[in-house]
Amino acid sequence: MCCELCSHESSCLMTVPVFKGMKDQDIQALRKVTKSRKFKKGEYIFREGDRSETLFVVKEGLIKLTKTSLEGKEQIVRLLFPGDFFGLYSLLRDEKHYMNAEPVQETVICLIEKRDFLNTMEKNSDLSFRFLLAMNDRLYEADESVGNMSLLEVEQRLARALVLFHDKMKTKTGAFTLPITKKDLASLIGTTPESVSRKLLAFMSQKLIHMEGQRQIQILELDQLKEISELH
Repeated sequence: MCCELCSHESSCLMTVPVFKGMKDQDIQALRKVTKSRKFKKGEYIFREGDRSETLFVVKEGLIKLTKTSLEGKEQIVRLLFPGDFFGLYSLLRDEKHYMNAEPVQETVICLIEKRDFLNTMEKNSDLSFRFLLAMNDRLYEADESVGNMSLLEVEQRLARALVLFHDKMKTKTGAFTLPITKKDLASLIGTTPESVSRKLLAFMSQKLIHMEGQRQIQILELDQLKEISELH
């Protein structure tokens, strides 16, 4: 089945920056071997230690990549939004997945098998180069994330997360629904849910944000949040 959940106009491939600019004939060839699948909230796409020969692309929804400690504690390593791809490490190195991939809401994933993906890469040097750049960006983001955990204060990490959600969810008014629970947000930025709640209240008192209920957020001062997060 050829990406049966994706329309021609909004093909999975067209949402991923590294695929943009490909020749139409290459895009059409990939579309023919791109499959799709819906995942429910909490349904694992893969678990740490699983093997797969698939490149995954997020079409709709949100995914968390997590590591689990020996004590069973979950740490969110990264959030994946529409247009993000994952599974490349396991696919290229024929290794087991080193993280869990779990939707936090109903999600549509598009899948390209290793043979089809590598065949396209071999024929398209420009695509190979762009994937190399994309992997370099991932390494940079991973290094930056580790540094942020040790160098930035909790309010700075929280401000970065709010700016990320604002940008990824493409809100024009500054209003969005927090896409993950406070517990998951705390795991993402390396703190406790109680600390997240206190910092959100502090942002409200500074009139940087406004909140309705537990997860409805309106960013009032985006530039100030960026200054706090050192993203300016």
